[in-house]
Amino acid sequence: MNNDFFDALKILQKEKELNIYGLIEKIKNAIIVAIKKDYGNINNVLVDIDIDKNIFSIFIIKTAVEQVADPVNEILLEEAIKYDINAQVDTLIYIELNAKKFGRIAALSAKQVIKQGIRDAEKNRMYDEFKEKEHQIISAVVNKVDPKRENATLQISLFEIILSKPEQIPNELLTEGDIIKVYISGVTKTEKGPRILISRTHPNFVRKLFEIEVPEIISGIIEIKNIVREAGSRTKIAVISNNPAIDPVGSCVGNKGIRVNKVVNELSGEKIDIIKYSDDFMEFISNSLSPATINSVLLDPSSEKACYVIVPDDQLSLAIGNKGQNVRLSAKLTGWKIDIKPQSEAYEVQAKINLNQYDDYKNINCSIRGLENINEE
Repeated sequence: MNNDFFDALKILQKEKELNIYGLIEKIKNAIIVAIKKDYGNINNVLVDIDIDKNIFSIFIIKTAVEQVADPVNEILLEEAIKYDINAQVDTLIYIELNAKKFGRIAALSAKQVIKQGIRDAEKNRMYDEFKEKEHQIISAVVNKVDPKRENATLQISLFEIILSKPEQIPNELLTEGDIIKVYISGVTKTEKGPRILISRTHPNFVRKLFEIEVPEIISGIIEIKNIVREAGSRTKIAVISNNPAIDPVGSCVGNKGIRVNKVVNELSGEKIDIIKYSDDFMEFISNSLSPATINSVLLDPSSEKACYVIVPDDQLSLAIGNKGQNVRLSAKLTGWKIDIKPQSEAYEVQAKINLNQYDDYKNINCSIRGLENINEE
């Protein structure tokens, strides 16, 4: 091996940040396998590569014997003395191979290992870089968009990552050269390399956008309790203030809506309802149905975590939302089953609730009487 080989390794160490000594071990092992195969499956081969001294040498190792039974692994004692003047029977004899003769084998083996080493290093670097940014928002440049599948190839740092169509905001048109933000939702190692999941539809994408725009969230004064989202259409976000003097909704909206508008613009016009969280489930449910006006929230005793919400008749469609979206998102945000009813049906709803409560009362009384009878017996 000439000095170019060692110079190339040192350049790789600097530019690719390879573990050069680990790479050398892999090169040595690959050369040993190649030499053994080329030399009749000899048992022992030694490869010495010293990058600090620019030393490269290959030895086959044979055992000195009086009579050769295995020419590949044994050498006559008379021959062995030529390599080691102190050789005796059973002495291991190191025979250096002609570098020119085996240089091609060594070069090919080294080339393959270096290529694989570079690939592994790139994968490790990619994994480390994105793992550090997992669950964060980063900026990316759109390199190209597949006209058939509509997947977008993004340039993030030194790497190209695919933003699949399902992870793009519906009806959002991405074009080459666009600079967009994406949320890194997952980073895992696989046999083929790191798997990087990026998204613009994930609810936490909205969470992180608000963290960027609202300093009170990062400082802990305002807490995001929950976020539900139908990407491209509507998001509901429940917030609470840990300081009674600070309005959580107003802080997230910002002066003249400047903060929330920045988030809306990043989401291509997606509607955002900022809801004040409350431990009082009735208040929280009422708030969650914004922008509709709510008259009352009534507990439904026939089902767990279920309620009726009474609204003015002219607010019914607003409370339910287009194709049921508003009430659907409210149910996800609060964790309650919500049945919207107009004020004109409030009497019937109350009667149904009373009936259910009466049935429960009868069942309880029957159970008590049954227990009394057992005790009397």
